[in-house]
Amino acid sequence: MNVNIICVGKIKEKYIQDGINEFLKRMQAFAKVNICELKEDGNDKDRNISIKKESSEIIKILEKNRGYSILLDISGNFYSSEEMSKTIENIGIAGTNTINFIIGGSYGVSDEIRKISNLRLSFSKMTFPHQLMRLILLEQVYRWYGIINNNKYHK
Repeated sequence: MNVNIICVGKIKEKYIQDGINEFLKRMQAFAKVNICELKEDGNDKDRNISIKKESSEIIKILEKNRGYSILLDISGNFYSSEEMSKTIENIGIAGTNTINFIIGGSYGVSDEIRKISNLRLSFSKMTFPHQLMRLILLEQVYRWYGIINNNKYHK
């Protein structure tokens, strides 16, 4: 299985990058993980321009990496770790070998990204920093694959 994390913005804090690197290393046992880091537009004068530019770049990546797309979206559906592991397992059983996780920019993503995503996933009604969300997502991806493979990590 190939897992792509498509995200807007760079990781600035070393402790977050260290955590990301740890889970990337652990994931090698289960899947190939690729992080597609896109430049944040950061147009504070017109958020719509930022959303449009960043979403356009996300779409280009999705067109190259066809697969099942999961958008992290505060208005998405909530899943337990067990439910999400079953969802991931079923995606593989259905014959899809690529899963694209999308973390939009600080202003969000376009409606087009929401429409083309196969699943909209919410981790919480709270807002998290994008850098930290990348680490949280990778930890959960590792947990989901651990559940699928009966790894002792998930208790």
